[in-house]
Amino acid sequence: MSGAPIGRWISSLLLGLALVAVLIRHEAKAAPSGLDDGQAGAGPAANVKKGEVRPGLRPVSATEAADFFEKEVRPLLVARCYKCHGELAKPKGKLRLTSRANILQGGESGPAAVAGKPGESLLVQAIGYTDALKMPPTERLPNREIDTLTRWVQMGLPWPAGEPKAAGGASDRPGTQTSTKLAGAEYEITDEQRRFWSFQPVKDPAPPEVRDSAWGKTAVDRFILKKLEEHGLRPATPADKRTLIRRATFDLIGVPPTPEEIDAFLKDTSSNAFAKVVDRLLASPHYGERWGRHWLDLVRYTDCFDARILSGPGSVMDITEAWRYRDWVVNAFNRDLPYDRFIVDQIAGDILAGQGVERGRAGSPSLTVGALSSVGGLSSVGGLSSEGRGPDFDKIVATGMLAIGNWGGGDADKEKLLTDIVDDQIDVIGRSIMGLTIGCARCHDHKFDPIPTADYYSLAGIFFSTHILPNVGPKTDGPPMLRIPLASAQEVERQARYRARIAGVEKRLQGATATGYQEVGRRLLPGTTRSIIAAMATRQLDDLRTELDNLKKQAPAPLPLANGAQEGGVPDSPQAGIHDVRIHMRGSYARLGEPVPRRFPRIVAGDQQSSIGEGSGRLQLARWLVSPQHPLTARVMVNRIWQHHFGQPIVRTPSNFGKQGERPTHPELLDYLAKRFIESGWSMKAMHRLIMLSAAYQQSSELLPQTLQLDADNRLFGRMNRQRLEAEAARDNLLAVGGRLDLTMGGKATRDFNSPRRSLYQMTIRSDRSGFGPLFDMANSDAPVATRTVSTVAPQALFLLNHPFVLKQKTELAQRILRDQGKPDDKTRIIHAYELLYGRPPTEEETEIGLEFLARQGSAKEAWEAYCETLLCANEFIYVD
Repeated sequence: MSGAPIGRWISSLLLGLALVAVLIRHEAKAAPSGLDDGQAGAGPAANVKKGEVRPGLRPVSATEAADFFEKEVRPLLVARCYKCHGELAKPKGKLRLTSRANILQGGESGPAAVAGKPGESLLVQAIGYTDALKMPPTERLPNREIDTLTRWVQMGLPWPAGEPKAAGGASDRPGTQTSTKLAGAEYEITDEQRRFWSFQPVKDPAPPEVRDSAWGKTAVDRFILKKLEEHGLRPATPADKRTLIRRATFDLIGVPPTPEEIDAFLKDTSSNAFAKVVDRLLASPHYGERWGRHWLDLVRYTDCFDARILSGPGSVMDITEAWRYRDWVVNAFNRDLPYDRFIVDQIAGDILAGQGVERGRAGSPSLTVGALSSVGGLSSVGGLSSEGRGPDFDKIVATGMLAIGNWGGGDADKEKLLTDIVDDQIDVIGRSIMGLTIGCARCHDHKFDPIPTADYYSLAGIFFSTHILPNVGPKTDGPPMLRIPLASAQEVERQARYRARIAGVEKRLQGATATGYQEVGRRLLPGTTRSIIAAMATRQLDDLRTELDNLKKQAPAPLPLANGAQEGGVPDSPQAGIHDVRIHMRGSYARLGEPVPRRFPRIVAGDQQSSIGEGSGRLQLARWLVSPQHPLTARVMVNRIWQHHFGQPIVRTPSNFGKQGERPTHPELLDYLAKRFIESGWSMKAMHRLIMLSAAYQQSSELLPQTLQLDADNRLFGRMNRQRLEAEAARDNLLAVGGRLDLTMGGKATRDFNSPRRSLYQMTIRSDRSGFGPLFDMANSDAPVATRTVSTVAPQALFLLNHPFVLKQKTELAQRILRDQGKPDDKTRIIHAYELLYGRPPTEEETEIGLEFLARQGSAKEAWEAYCETLLCANEFIYVD
């Protein structure tokens, strides 16, 4: 390479760096570091010792760690380890595993574990049977339990403070007499617990008086301004119109506004110009895709449990129809399905649709895998509408929320499988709808909130009386998933008759073939050739084959199916039917206490509850949850809506309104919003309008010096938080600016990452811990996710610089700009590029640097591809003010 080309290359590089610097300066200096700084995390460890678990990119919060310990680790230690290493006078090897301190101190062989280092931990080596020391000595633990303890060590041995009170007085000490009295029967909720803020009825506060009455646009603003004035602060200046429409468009539909939409808003000088923008966006079908994704985070949505069962015979164990539930959620948001109905349909839609007939109940029709062999795991069809497909089937699809959970493989311990499914369902309803960690009461009374174990099993009885599986499956494999036909009884019966005819002809053909060959064998002479055998086929065989071929040509269309729930416990299991359940001492089905009636948590529902006398109780539970008198449901949801508009919720622990959660920064505002939510008929779109038309929402992200000093975390909402686009919106943004985004809605997910469809339709596989999603902090579908992690790590920058998908978008963007006949020169093209990517024109300095950069490249194509790559990697492209 000669000196001149090298000089041009260095000059272009310096110009590119200068352009990036100008872009960064243009963004408010308070912006977080972007994806191209390579800081804030070094990624996975380069060297991991034998047995060590690689740390993932996604940090685990203290709440997640505590939940993991209480639900997975503590029961395992009690069941497997405490017989020898509990609180005994003489524990074996002088090792007690009853506290974190005891584990780190260890016994005769030294520390039992090294926090964060499974490869150096004696505990992990012993349970893995890798050395002479093997624990338990009688039998190696199942792989899932080994993985649980290994992960716990990797997480740093989290052990929540405080020792939980055992249900029914039971102790962690082995050998202690287990009480069989009703667990929680003597549990008393104190007056102090009853007075806790989130258990109080929703009030209807009047907007407060403020000094600066001219600032606000709605009543919401007076609640915000009151707090600011109390701290001697003032709101930020209003956002300019370009910033505002970009913010609103990403907020509501998850893609950037077009230059034409921006221009129309700039030209609209009417007082309700922004209200018209909000209404237009709420009417867009892509609103449901954006806000449906927020809900899917909360209900641990996935398209597939495990890539290994994605196709083939194993697919009967997978949720192959989960995409219908995803589409139902999108459509529910688009049609502004009232939130109370939205919740009821997901918990008990099958009952409302006329489903809910327990499989195998006398007199109810039943379809089995044999009857419809092409779609294993079919449910019963009792109660199906006889009027064909209709709105009722939507309600059946909605119960997919209960079926997409995470409960492990379930291939060996089938009774534990059933308890894990129920625990998952209680957890998602508790956290995502009520904002309470009810699942923490599975093994013991809740350590912080007034939820005794008895209340947990009162709810559990409701879900033990429900099934999402047709059966538990063989011990050597996981269970098949229930598949519910979305068809009338006549259609299902027609399909069954057709399958029966096919099976009958195949059986006759098999018999005729066997008989024919026996006859041929008797008539054969030594030395007869194979051609003679072929010539002796009977007419009966030909007729049967013809009949079978004709039948196959007349095959009816496959029935649409849904993964969902139905009434009655899992058929042919210990939980079959509708019934109350006994307390599972320490969460173990092998240690049962007295039964508890199906009912709701007493801290909310009170002590004087009527027993559930009809059905599983899901419908009663759903209606109780959405009662206007319920103190949690409306508060929790308006808090989530506020969170996704402002970047932070009013209660900063949006799925924990209990004692360990944070208190609301604006309790009166929270109640005001909850009350308006209920009064609007539980309309989510009405709540968007109320929030977005406020002056608080329309503030800039400007950080005033005094605000920085007194409210750096913006708990008072005295400015708009700058937010980074989530993984899906960032990918969609790349496709949109290049003109390639396919806005086709609905249907099955795709595994093709290069597909131009919206990221909502990219397949989520729960077992997958690699790829774009985990790298860019997509929601982990293992459990409900209320707030996504926002990480900044080097592999993200490497992805944007090197991945073929991103490079293709760079090329598409460059070609789009060069193809535009109305932009004949580089200056107008630069302006167009900035408007496409950032929703604004470039500054003079940015234009000059861009022109100089382009002039020093080779061909126009190469120059614009390099320039577009720089623009796409800037912070401003993936941050919204």
